[in-house]
Amino acid sequence: MEKLTILRGIIREFRYALSERSLKDSLAFNYLMKQYRKYKTTDQQLCKAQEEMNFIANSYLCYLRSSRLSQEIHDAFHGKGERTVQETADMVGFKLPHDPK
Repeated sequence: MEKLTILRGIIREFRYALSERSLKDSLAFNYLMKQYRKYKTTDQQLCKAQEEMNFIANSYLCYLRSSRLSQEIHDAFHGKGERTVQETADMVGFKLPHDPK
């Protein structure tokens, strides 16, 4: 992934996580931007630390996205007590046969 795409992805995940607070007041956001500026290089420079930071940022984005999706799945399918057969079928995408009474 491109560096800017990774940065935008991480910022998007921060927005999901910090929906109530301002992003610019977040310590995590400020630290992220400081690190991106610190390891910024031009195309002519060859920097092993830059490649390493790109890998770490990509891994962090994967972690944030996976954590959010895991929580969404947990919230959607976590047991909320007894469910009817119709609710269970709707949850997994099945249709029950119609009862011709």
